[in-house]
Amino acid sequence: MKKIIFGIAFILFFSFMVITAINMRPFGEPTFSEMDDYFIKNAQVETGANNVVTSIVFDYRGFDTLGEATVLFTAVVGIVALFRRVSR
Repeated sequence: MKKIIFGIAFILFFSFMVITAINMRPFGEPTFSEMDDYFIKNAQVETGANNVVTSIVFDYRGFDTLGEATVLFTAVVGIVALFRRVSR
């Protein structure tokens, strides 16, 4: 029974990978959307930042960046706590 479940899972995963590889864009082909134009036209006016990437990371997606920083901080604290020496 385990072999059958493993085989089905492997076939599904392999099929997903093949379909994903077939539908990938050619390397280096840019993808544009309406949001790109919006950010380029309005980033400096709305955020006051000269760099569009900086304005997206810190202003438009600020809470997402804060969450990522929190996860990183928690991971560092966990590693430090795990590897610290206990003195008696």
